[in-house]
Amino acid sequence: MQFFGGSSLTSVAPDASPAPAAPPGTGTGANAQVLYVFNRNGVCLLYREWHRPLRTLDPTQDHKLMFGLLFSLRSFTAKIDPTTAEKGNLGVPLLPGQGCSFYSFKTNTYKLNFMESPSGIKLILITHPRTGDQRDSLKHIYNLYVEYVVKNPLYAPATPIKCELFNKHLDQYVRTLI
Repeated sequence: MQFFGGSSLTSVAPDASPAPAAPPGTGTGANAQVLYVFNRNGVCLLYREWHRPLRTLDPTQDHKLMFGLLFSLRSFTAKIDPTTAEKGNLGVPLLPGQGCSFYSFKTNTYKLNFMESPSGIKLILITHPRTGDQRDSLKHIYNLYVEYVVKNPLYAPATPIKCELFNKHLDQYVRTLI
């Protein structure tokens, strides 16, 4: 995991890593597999899948587990933040921008990249485990969200995103990352 903008704590010697070799073109790209967009209340506004070899859960349960993971990690990182004397109670909801934030964590099969906007929109990009830092990619995806969803007068806030222009530009951007 990357806490406080530092390096990955789960680093493993290159020859001991059980992760498969990165697909071609993933040296700097994201090799995006899945994207989640949640609002501040935990409602999944968008779920996009480009490459997910195994599905074991129904989508509703998957979304609840992902948001629960993010809630727990945010609360945990705020609790162990060495720069803040005020710790608060573990599990208490934090306001956007409050507490310590994490950017990503990596397992042997995937890397979860996370960004939260000041308005509470949470973007989660699941990528190949050997991809680099994806904060710029998440910022670009958030800018697409603002441009094509938030500024769309036909979009009702807190409803699933069904904007064709956003989906088109998102797919084009993700193809450039692969």
